[in-house]
Amino acid sequence: MTRVVLDSSALLALLFEEPGADAVASVLESASMSAANVAEVAAKYADRGLSTARLPRQLEALGAVIEPVTAQDADLQATVRRTDADAHGGRHVLSLGDRLCLALALRLGVPALTADRAWANLDLPIEVEQLR
Repeated sequence: MTRVVLDSSALLALLFEEPGADAVASVLESASMSAANVAEVAAKYADRGLSTARLPRQLEALGAVIEPVTAQDADLQATVRRTDADAHGGRHVLSLGDRLCLALALRLGVPALTADRAWANLDLPIEVEQLR
């Protein structure tokens, strides 16, 4: 049962042993992650010259569930985009991956865990937890 949705920044903190890794490790067995965010993590792996071939299996072995991006997520991310602009003086600060992570959390009705401070000012009907 999913109790939290991980943003790519949260998983990267764990995988690269950055501050906040312990907070992520403590919720992995009840975490879900959008396939869009897994793609972001894979891109960061590739940037560092690391193999991405086993990344989805590694995530599943850690206990995280990878959720597909749905049509409902596509619609919800548009709501998040409007909220993003409202919270940041008309500017869009969140990436598509950020918005899809939040859309998944909205769809599942659970908190989102991130290291991204720009999420703190969003007015959404879910909790956003900062890992550091």
